[in-house]
Amino acid sequence: MGNLCSKSSNQPDNFSSPGRPLGGAATQSTPSSAPVPQKITTNSPGRTLGGDGATPSGQDNARSEAARAAEARAAAASKPGGKLSSQLSAQKKQTQNQLLNAGSEQERRARDADSAAQTQAYN
Repeated sequence: MGNLCSKSSNQPDNFSSPGRPLGGAATQSTPSSAPVPQKITTNSPGRTLGGDGATPSGQDNARSEAARAAEARAAAASKPGGKLSSQLSAQKKQTQNQLLNAGSEQERRARDADSAAQTQAYN
């Protein structure tokens, strides 16, 4: 039904013409790969991150800037945080047994509070 409904302007089927011998030349001249893109070159030395680009910086200057940035990150990481940060660091220092004991103690306190509330509601 496909041939019945198709237009005559369509390209003929690939298998409608006789074949060619193996090793013969191809009938179509299509390129086998995409063209190679042109290489883009720049003549500028580039800029360091955060620089204004007005002054060229040498490799020693870049190393000192990187060292200064690393020191700033280390100082910011070692700065004590707020209440939650101190609680998290204290929890990280606990052993597994200490964590389990603390969890069970919290559960006991919660059960005691629930039983006290039920007792007050009953009376």
